[in-house]
Amino acid sequence: MLAVDQSLLFDDLGPRRVQADFSGGQLSSDGGVLLLRQIDRGMGISRGLAQCFYDTRNQVFVDHALEELLAQRLNGLALGYEDLNDHNTLRVDPLLAVAAGKTDPLGEERIHDKSCALAGSSTLNRLELSNSKTSRYHKLSHDPRKIEQLLLEMSVRCLPKHAREIVLDLDGMGHLLHGLQEGRHFSAYYDGYCYQPLYIVCGSIPLWTQLRTGDCDAKEDVLAALKKIIPVIRKRCRKARILIRGDSGFCREDLMAFCEGQKGVYYVLGLAKNSVLVERVEQAMFWAAARRCLTGQACREFTEFEYETRNSWSCSRRVVGKAEVTLEGANPRFVVTNLPKKGFENGILNAQRVYEEVYCARGNMENVLKQQVLDLEADRMSTHFLASNQLRLWLATFAYLMMDRLRALTLQGTELAQATAGTIRVKLLKVAAAVKVSVRRVYVQLCSAFPMQEIFTLVLKRLKAISWQTG
Repeated sequence: MLAVDQSLLFDDLGPRRVQADFSGGQLSSDGGVLLLRQIDRGMGISRGLAQCFYDTRNQVFVDHALEELLAQRLNGLALGYEDLNDHNTLRVDPLLAVAAGKTDPLGEERIHDKSCALAGSSTLNRLELSNSKTSRYHKLSHDPRKIEQLLLEMSVRCLPKHAREIVLDLDGMGHLLHGLQEGRHFSAYYDGYCYQPLYIVCGSIPLWTQLRTGDCDAKEDVLAALKKIIPVIRKRCRKARILIRGDSGFCREDLMAFCEGQKGVYYVLGLAKNSVLVERVEQAMFWAAARRCLTGQACREFTEFEYETRNSWSCSRRVVGKAEVTLEGANPRFVVTNLPKKGFENGILNAQRVYEEVYCARGNMENVLKQQVLDLEADRMSTHFLASNQLRLWLATFAYLMMDRLRALTLQGTELAQATAGTIRVKLLKVAAAVKVSVRRVYVQLCSAFPMQEIFTLVLKRLKAISWQTG
């Protein structure tokens, strides 16, 4: 690492020498963290998370309150600092200190570690390893059930109360591991050792992120999760029907039977093809092939029928078949559903609508998961213990939830209305700022050349106008 007083010399500008160093002082490259602070305070994320931990530290020697540590970590993840080592330098950033709730953002009044307002990597590491019980020095611990419930309740509060339909998308990912992590297992599909977390998402809102060992089946823990999720949704959206979507890995008798036994709960699940199913769509495949010959383009036909397996299903169910012929050949696909043919307020749900409008829409979930992994680094499972890696996954999910609420609540009608978390970070949050701290105020001077000044001002105006629901 370069010494603080070491000069950086660049190519000359005419007769002038171009010289730089890191002695700027009270500056920040993340002026947009003030917007995240408004989101965090309004939703009560850090405050709620702190109530899920147990703090047995001697408070006489504590410089960083639990809520401050959590706010620092969440803001760091949202801003792209997923590595704890980054905080060894970031701990002197005055705006990150303001966002974490530090009343002394410059650290001038601290006793044990002067001039550093925020925690370093060691302290944050002890927070994340809180349940590993590897050392008597780990005085922090968390209750996984409380964090799980907090994420669910906060996410469900983001759903519209009077929604007529709530769609829950199921998916399991493979997070590759590069160490000897607890619970790792080799997966031929992902060609490496991995964890296989379960995600349940409603639109762009993550409701459930459960870290699972690498040898689990896709359907494992899904039913238990839905039994916790559905009552919370019912309490929020009393008149909404619930639709559960997933690929063929989730098509199991216990899940379908559960949905059929619940009032107003429906499912659309992928169904793995077999010789019987392929035979049932032969006629539709013939007509699709005929159209393919006439048009020279990929063609598809849809059909539906009642189908029952020999042993695994308890009853006959509605199956929709897509008979598609592409340039590469036949491509039959199937889904099973308990949606009524007469549909709801949107009209008849024929085979084509069930497949194209209902089932295929689950692809939008991939955009959420990509943001989780690519923008928030939710797959960074670098600690040894499963419990601490699960905590990291939850923290990344809460950070994504802040970014999603920032987009959904304040960026409508702007060029960032459909932007990903990474784009919002780069264009809106990464703004240079000079910070002046006095007895009466914290004065933040944002970069005059910032191109998103109007949107930044609009976002703050909309955030201040929100009446936050914290209960």
